[in-house]
Amino acid sequence: MKKLWSILLTVIFGFVVSAQSGNPFTFALITDTHVGSPDNNEDLHRTVQDINTQKNIAFVIVSGDVTEFGSYDELRTAKCLLDDLKVPFYAIPGNHDSNWSESGTNDFLRVFGNETFGFEYGGYKFIGLASGPNMRMGPGQIPRENLTWLFEELKETDTDQPIIYVNHYPMDNGLNNWFEVMDVLRTYNVKLMLCGHGHVHRAMNFEGIPAAMCRSNLRAKETVGGYTLITVNADSIILQERKSSGETIPPWLNSPASGRPSWKLNPQRPDYSMNHHHPFVSEGWSLQEQSDMGSGMVLKGKKLFYTNTAGEVKAIDAGNGRPVWTFKTGGKIYSTPTLNGNTVWCASSDSYLYGLDIHTGGLRYRLKNDKAVVSSPVCSVNRVMVAGGDGHCRAWNTTTGDLIWDFDSVKNFVVTRPLVKDGVIYFGSWGNEFYAIDIETGKSRWIWSNGQVNRMFSPAQVVPVATGGRIYLASPDRYMTVLDEKTGTVIWRHNDPENRVRESIGISEDGHTVYVKTMDGDILAIDATYPERKVKWISSGEDMGYELAPTPLVEKNGVVFAPTDKGLIYAYRASDGAFLWKYRISTGLINMILPTDKNELFVSAMDGRLVKLRVNY
Repeated sequence: MKKLWSILLTVIFGFVVSAQSGNPFTFALITDTHVGSPDNNEDLHRTVQDINTQKNIAFVIVSGDVTEFGSYDELRTAKCLLDDLKVPFYAIPGNHDSNWSESGTNDFLRVFGNETFGFEYGGYKFIGLASGPNMRMGPGQIPRENLTWLFEELKETDTDQPIIYVNHYPMDNGLNNWFEVMDVLRTYNVKLMLCGHGHVHRAMNFEGIPAAMCRSNLRAKETVGGYTLITVNADSIILQERKSSGETIPPWLNSPASGRPSWKLNPQRPDYSMNHHHPFVSEGWSLQEQSDMGSGMVLKGKKLFYTNTAGEVKAIDAGNGRPVWTFKTGGKIYSTPTLNGNTVWCASSDSYLYGLDIHTGGLRYRLKNDKAVVSSPVCSVNRVMVAGGDGHCRAWNTTTGDLIWDFDSVKNFVVTRPLVKDGVIYFGSWGNEFYAIDIETGKSRWIWSNGQVNRMFSPAQVVPVATGGRIYLASPDRYMTVLDEKTGTVIWRHNDPENRVRESIGISEDGHTVYVKTMDGDILAIDATYPERKVKWISSGEDMGYELAPTPLVEKNGVVFAPTDKGLIYAYRASDGAFLWKYRISTGLINMILPTDKNELFVSAMDGRLVKLRVNY
């Protein structure tokens, strides 16, 4: 009897699924709402109200750039507006929600409950992933933890079930790990891929799969904004623009829903062939985290210390990459560890600064900040200092953990690794300001402003360098700026349209040269002994292509090592900038290149890859 009931239930369930998949349904896609200004907020409010007037919309998908800067207040405002919907909604973050996130992208999780979605409706499976870039300027990147989730989600998905896949970015090399998603989806019945990011309607095709970029919710130059209505029936998937005023525009895309997808054969994939052209560079060991790595690392003796966005501080054997200890915090980490005596200091987006035993990983100190910390701590004598997301820079005693001083006037949040020099800590913030704070007293020596209104131009991600009584910066406003170390007075400030700089700089071992990377793939060597801007050389032989990585350049033993946002390391001769070699460790943004005296390089990448390279010239 039980067997009969089981068979009967199976037949009934199969009939229901079949009936669902044959019944048309409509959902709405809202994208690029950029909540954070009154007009944008009003545009989303109007869209929500318009959706509520329609009886046939089953659910809503919000496909990223929900906010302008990813702040908690913006996210809460967006969530409150979307909560007025009378139907379920599913949201994923875009680059604006993650790149400038003062919480280290934790607030999106806290406010919306997730940064991925996977659900079924009408016989279809809907899958959505976050897109990054997280906390560092560069190409989009699906977080490693999202990919791990996707692989598990697909294990529970029938390969014949129709799928609609959603990301904020188009599924091409604008996402530096797009191919990992495409490769795992190839055996599945993907009907359509949806994205935003471009703010306009556009029919697309990703490796043979029909795709659509959808319009922004913003009104732009019109009187009202709008969104996309998507109707799924047995034969087709129909996309229409809907104005928030109530007008529905005739379909602009009719995509097939029947039949299996015809995936493109031999699609483009990242090229690793250059690794074989320079046999004197070889891989000692490598490891792959199951989450992103948003920070650099520090080496002491035989131990290498690093972090990941699973919230872990890790120590490994530098010789073979094997684990020594792991300490788990309560938030994602984008902070590079620093050492002071036998203590490893590292900050977490759970708002705490941690002091850990260098040998065991045991907790020594847990020091509170009022908000998430995504910047890196620095030490000077008996002080450990960190500038957080709460507008404060604090110093604690490294022996007792007692608070020594609290500078409470930082505009917006800090994300960089500060510079410590001659009793002063220097750092920029996402408030268009750069600070010099006395380490002894916690008082401001000086504050410099670049005069910009748009915070995106702030000198926030640059890791400053100093030599000859000067502080050197490069910022997204495309200016290289040199400040007097003692007064903050501008010595020179230069914008070169032919050699556009951004945030990546470094300094020679002798302190006589400052290196700055251009957005178009070159390195400029600036003579730091000269009172005005003087270019000693521009790198030659091969350029790095267009890229935006804010990671510092570093010189060791007469070689300048340059990071990129696509997983490649370039090496140039320090004397004249001649190209020497290049090597790819991944497709993610390089967080740090850490050379040693033994012709070794430790390199970490945003996609969770950590590699030890050996260079034998």
